[in-house]
Amino acid sequence: MPRIAIVQRPPTFLNKAETTATAVTSVREAAGAGAQLVVFPETFIPGYPAWIWRLRPGGDMTLSERLHSLLLANSVCVDGDDLTPLREAAKQNKVTVVCGINERDTDFSRSTIYNSVVVIGPDGTILNRHRKLMPTNPERMVWGFGDASGLRVIETPCGRIGTLICWENYMPLARCAIYAQGVDIYIAPTYDTGERWIATMQHIAREGGCWVIGSGSAFQARHIPDAVPGKAELYPNADDWINAGDSVVVAPGGKIVAGPLHNELGILYADIDVELVGVARRSLDTVGHYSRPDIFQLHVNTEPLKPVVFNALPGSDRS
Repeated sequence: MPRIAIVQRPPTFLNKAETTATAVTSVREAAGAGAQLVVFPETFIPGYPAWIWRLRPGGDMTLSERLHSLLLANSVCVDGDDLTPLREAAKQNKVTVVCGINERDTDFSRSTIYNSVVVIGPDGTILNRHRKLMPTNPERMVWGFGDASGLRVIETPCGRIGTLICWENYMPLARCAIYAQGVDIYIAPTYDTGERWIATMQHIAREGGCWVIGSGSAFQARHIPDAVPGKAELYPNADDWINAGDSVVVAPGGKIVAGPLHNELGILYADIDVELVGVARRSLDTVGHYSRPDIFQLHVNTEPLKPVVFNALPGSDRS
């Protein structure tokens, strides 16, 4: 039975190198405890831009621009060397790693950030990169819209892994796209917390007949470096829990087997039995015998976004 480790620790906000180092250390620790799959929260590198929920629309534009500039500078280029330390850690420790990142676009203007999650295999290979399809509310001022090219379930030594990020898990068709690919371990990196979110994780485990890993973000105001612009105004009380975490592991059918880890930092472990997936789907297989394909069909456009091609008109000053 594979052992799952959910890392619920704060990043070094807006510092890509230090946060990546934290991830590497956590991978080594989890592997030392016997984990074969190590999961990090939504946009762990270099941190979730929590300030978007406290800034005033319009009134804090200068501060918002400063914060966004730092976030862009510390976002991850997936096709560069930014993830090399984490990939090496996965390879050296022979574990699969799922990590949320702020991803810097390298195909278009190099100025768009995506809320992404990468799956790194135990040989250090990036097996998949999924970009959040629909940023939520003020998140749309931070991240671009993803496509479905990474909406895939990946075969790993731990089982078949699929990921949806935060409120993507409230999108029924996105969930169905993951279910339809035979997911065993459904991973939900998130910034959401609380009873309703945990209930959603239980619902998905019941609906999909799969293991569900809810990987939450937890940190106090003290974990935001003083050098972060606006820290003193936005987070004056060092003891405040800005986000509670609530990482949780749910078995097929909906029973919580580990967590939720609430207002606490650490690594949450669980040993899972992938064989229980088939047992759970005996009575309810929403993309199998319970699916009614004669009535319902789902079509997913998995083509990646393509850059705009500029063609100057003949005789123009840009031809």
